[in-house]
Amino acid sequence: MNIVIIGIGSNINADENIAKMLQMLEREVTVLQVSSMIRTKPIGIENQADFTNGAVKVCTSLNAPDLKKLLKLIEDQMGRDRTGPKFGPRCIDLDIVVWNGEIVDEDYYTRDFLQKSVAELLQS
Repeated sequence: MNIVIIGIGSNINADENIAKMLQMLEREVTVLQVSSMIRTKPIGIENQADFTNGAVKVCTSLNAPDLKKLLKLIEDQMGRDRTGPKFGPRCIDLDIVVWNGEIVDEDYYTRDFLQKSVAELLQS
């Protein structure tokens, strides 16, 4: 089994979309813990709503490529628009950040909120 921390972000109906995403995720993996959510200013394109960011720790038998496919599928099912700009508004954004104790997402090193969310999940 793999222990994975997934970064979460949303700035479109964030509370509702994060709750819905967690329900969808729980059908496919074992959710162990969800971090506190942090409000952050947008990066890149500043003229949009603030983001709600956090992380979720899961246990799964899926390998990394299959988990990544699952996360993209959940984003798609929730209506994620991939045609807009990279840092534009999104209903949900899911990224594998930590895989079995190893940081695998370079954004971890440049985003305070991601470091805080991961630290919260690693402490317990």
